[in-house]
Amino acid sequence: MHAYPQPAIALVADMEAAARAEPARAVAFQGAPGCNGHRAALEHDADCLPLPCFSFEDALDAVKEGRADRAIIPIENSQHGRVADIHFLLPESGLSIVGEHFTPINHALMALPGAKGPFSAAYSHPQALGQSRHYLRERGIVPMAYADTAGAAALVREQADPEACAIAPRLAAQLYGLDIVEDNVEDAADNTTRFVVLAREPLDPFDLKDTQAMTTFIFEVKNIAAALYKALGGFATNGVNMTKLESYQIGASFAATTFYADIEGAPGEERIDQALQELAFHCKYVRPLGTYRQARKRG
Repeated sequence: MHAYPQPAIALVADMEAAARAEPARAVAFQGAPGCNGHRAALEHDADCLPLPCFSFEDALDAVKEGRADRAIIPIENSQHGRVADIHFLLPESGLSIVGEHFTPINHALMALPGAKGPFSAAYSHPQALGQSRHYLRERGIVPMAYADTAGAAALVREQADPEACAIAPRLAAQLYGLDIVEDNVEDAADNTTRFVVLAREPLDPFDLKDTQAMTTFIFEVKNIAAALYKALGGFATNGVNMTKLESYQIGASFAATTFYADIEGAPGEERIDQALQELAFHCKYVRPLGTYRQARKRG
């Protein structure tokens, strides 16, 4: 808790106490109170008790240790791409994806009460800074990375520097007593972040086979020529839509590439089962991360 700036510590303590009293309602998120993870938790489940955690690892550990029932974690942004490290943390966590949530991202530039600029530095999470990079560059404001958006707002309040500002959700300005200098400073009007909801136990995919479902998994193909081409062919021949495919390296050899994929559908459907069987034939391993209801229709 004490890794947060001072203005956030009391809020974090109150939210931790509420979660301890009712862990079955607690949803862990990364960041200080007022960040987009906080927003996403309440949007996904208005009756939940949001539990702030300083890092993604802390949020996942809260679920593994039973201090929270679920965690809600950002996995990708429409403007700035993959959220760093999450592809490594998800498989290592042992948790399962049980849902997804899409949050429109609107960033506000906020500063000390009465401060109007010019500002020399803007603090925020690297994702938010990247999503507002044109805005900052045009104004000559230096981007300064911080652990999360709302924590950056609390830091600006703590530092009391009139030349410093933060890029964060409007809620953060309310919580930490900052003035909003300008709204909607993101570079794209359709800026959206996709979150995944994680729990200790997976949903039964057979309960989802008659719904619009998503299945997420990781795999590593055999180290032979055209292995990826052959492995993915089964999705085309069986009419399975793959909405996401990303690669990342495991270890320092740069010879073992792991792929992270999302497909539409659930195991138990014949076309899904056949596609996954063909995939497994060409792979060293295929590891499911979860099957869950789509939050919105792709395409």
